[in-house]
Amino acid sequence: MKMLYHIGRFGSLMKKVLARPENHKTLIIQTFKEMDKLALGSIVIIMIIMFFMGAVVTIQTALNLSNPFVSNVIVGFATRDSIILEFSSTVTSVILAGIIGSNIASEIGNMRISEQIDAMDIMGVNSANYVILPKIIALFLMMPFIVIIAMTVGIIGGLASTFTIDQLTLQDYLSGLQLDFSAYRVYYSLIKSSIFALIITMVSSYHGFYVSGGALEVGKAGTRAVIYSIILILMANLFITQLMLT
Repeated sequence: MKMLYHIGRFGSLMKKVLARPENHKTLIIQTFKEMDKLALGSIVIIMIIMFFMGAVVTIQTALNLSNPFVSNVIVGFATRDSIILEFSSTVTSVILAGIIGSNIASEIGNMRISEQIDAMDIMGVNSANYVILPKIIALFLMMPFIVIIAMTVGIIGGLASTFTIDQLTLQDYLSGLQLDFSAYRVYYSLIKSSIFALIITMVSSYHGFYVSGGALEVGKAGTRAVIYSIILILMANLFITQLMLT
């Protein structure tokens, strides 16, 4: 019963969020600000994580496939597909859920307890649309670029690791990257990550928008936003994979 209540309230909030903006110029300005604040501020940490993740995946794959009957080219192939299909989209989205999700919930929650949202409602402003919609659009537009950067840096990390192990040469790794490449895998990852962006922003905004109490409740709302965002990302990942890859 409680779940149905939250689903109904979430639907009601999204109806307000997706209403036609009263001022399109303001929406565009706010969206660019959110792009800078939410997405661009997270790229560096994503690059660091993906570089080392690509290197570790390559090293582990090379060590586990050190077999005279298996070509070392498979290492580059396995690293490429692991990064493109899963790490660059799902793992990146989980990381962003922790960074951006908690940030959104805390920011909106603070606006709620400081009565800024109530003041907007009194003035006749659609507070949900004004506060939440720019965040949704910003991350939705930026997520494909973040994922492409994550793919590139992850593959570079794998390439860099070839200089630290004897089981794999640079030429074998590069040959593996080109083996049986399909652009559809990249499209799949980009589509999936865009859906994850919607999950992160919508769920986090919902938990922040309906905060009641003080600063302690804002912190709890941020924690709930991260947990539920990650759960929904993993569930959506399973559904999208079944839909697009089988």
